[in-house]
Amino acid sequence: MKSIIRIGFGVLLLGLFVWTLWFLYQKNQEEPVVFETQSPITRTIIKKSVATGSVVPRNETFIKPQISGILQTIYVKPGDIVKEGDLIAKVKVIPNMVSLNNAENRVNRAKISLNNAQMDYDRNETLANDKVISEAEFQQFQISRRQALEEVNAAEDALAIIKEGVSKKSASSSNTLIRSTVNGMILDVPVEEGFNVIEANNFNDGTTIASVADMDNLIFEGMIDESEVEKLELGMELIMTIGAIEDNEFTAILEYISPKGIEEEGAIKFEIEAAVKTDTNHFIRAGYSANANVVLERVDEVLSIDEGLITFEEDKTFVEVETEEQKFEKREIQTGISDGIFIQITSGLTSEDKVKVPQ
Repeated sequence: MKSIIRIGFGVLLLGLFVWTLWFLYQKNQEEPVVFETQSPITRTIIKKSVATGSVVPRNETFIKPQISGILQTIYVKPGDIVKEGDLIAKVKVIPNMVSLNNAENRVNRAKISLNNAQMDYDRNETLANDKVISEAEFQQFQISRRQALEEVNAAEDALAIIKEGVSKKSASSSNTLIRSTVNGMILDVPVEEGFNVIEANNFNDGTTIASVADMDNLIFEGMIDESEVEKLELGMELIMTIGAIEDNEFTAILEYISPKGIEEEGAIKFEIEAAVKTDTNHFIRAGYSANANVVLERVDEVLSIDEGLITFEEDKTFVEVETEEQKFEKREIQTGISDGIFIQITSGLTSEDKVKVPQ
């Protein structure tokens, strides 16, 4: 029995010894760690700050009626190009019954006065022809008849204005005809035929019939964080991207920086405006959302590396440079501007050096 135990224990030790040899062998067979390297290359680096916002017309004009009533006809639709003076819509006037009644009574009285003046004129015309009365006396009846006729015309015009919103003399310039006050594109027609509309006056903004804007004169309106606003200067170039127009960049020139911040999403932001340079290849619609990269600093064709390859120790910057195959030394370098991905190398590296890529 004891011999069996000794034999079993010996076999166990032998097995353990063999497994240890196999483990050491396998470990020695593992491939050594090989570090990748990158060499600095020449590129343009742009340090940017991002502002979010939208593209809008510089001036959007809201066309409103000068008289209240029912919108009878609309002559335009969004997207139409109009010139100053072009007809936009026509309003049908709903007259005030009291004013209408007074105007009709005035017409009736004026016609009665005209009939009386005409009878006096006819009667005295015979007397004047027979030399019974003088020319000067007859002239008074002529004047009275002309005055009565003018009063009839004035009363009828007043009645027409109350009933139709336009006099007989000025049908082409009627307040019921709503015309564009500027050149541009119709952006919106927020009403429909049959709507009640209210005239614009000192007490009411009036009903907007249409909005018109020059779509060749656009601006970017956006917000930028307070940490970046002091880096901005009027006249700076913005590189703008529009979500709806993929793979295209547009240029805008900074024109305005708000002197007052606004709290937005828990942070203080400042409004900026920039003039957008449009081109004929793309139609930019009003209200497109956009991001504008504000170019804070730019260097062209400079030596640079991936910022992830460098380490910072106190005020110094280091990389690991390959001296011979898979052997590296720590080297201090001097850097310039960074765009968040690549950083400019001002000294300490050449394009021939190979920099260790951390694993």
